[in-house]
Formats: sequence, C-alpha cells, structure tokens
Amino acid sequence: MESVPAIFAGTAFALFGAALLLWTGVRVMHREPVALGVAPVPAAALTTLFGAASLLLGLWCFGRL
Repeated sequence: MESVPAIFAGTAFALFGAALLLWTGVRVMHREPVALGVAPVPAAALTTLFGAASLLLGLWCFGRL
C-alpha cells in the first residue's frame, strides 16, 4: 500500500518531464518560440532544466520502491 503514492508520483513526474523535454526539443528544432514574449535562449534553457529535473525526480521516486 505504501508504494502506490510513489508509483503515482514517479509516473506523473516522469511523464511530465519527458513530455516537456520532447516539446522543447521540437520547438527548438523548428526554431519556434518556446514561450511567447520571452527571450528564446533563456526560455529553452529553463524548460530543459525543469524538464530534466522533473524526469530525474520521477526516476528517484521509482528508485525509492
């Protein structure tokens, strides 16, 4: 029973992180803005950073099982 919240949180973080990294990569490859009204380089860097952090947090949750 105690592992169910860890599985849910790990899945949510991992899916969000992977989707954010994929979306950022596609936007950067097509030279489209990652966030409207924000400079392209900091926006891409921050979304990559948060996507990687979320993905690592999801993997950490799975490692705690």
